[in-house]
Amino acid sequence: MPPANIVSTPELFDEDGLIRDFTSWSESLAETLAQDAGIGQLTEAHWKIIRAMREHYANLGVAPAINRICRDAGIERQQVNELFGYCLVAWRVAGLPSPGEETKAYLSSM
Repeated sequence: MPPANIVSTPELFDEDGLIRDFTSWSESLAETLAQDAGIGQLTEAHWKIIRAMREHYANLGVAPAINRICRDAGIERQQVNELFGYCLVAWRVAGLPSPGEETKAYLSSM
């Protein structure tokens, strides 16, 4: 979940800690969310994934397939889990809104 100071603004995040408004995200917020998730400092590899996810969502308005993101970012699929733990954490740090219950369950298991 996002840090307590961020959660205290429920207009920003839903009950799962996912941002409500795609446009309210910032790189500094991503850094805060990454720290809270135990990721630490975001590296260029993290940012490649985050940027690919955000670009896909901005262009199509739907959940990006992780394989597509990996191909677009030029990384191996297993690196997402090495960098973020779970795909849902990458989704959260990238500032993407809830993709729906079925997709959230899928992302949580990857």
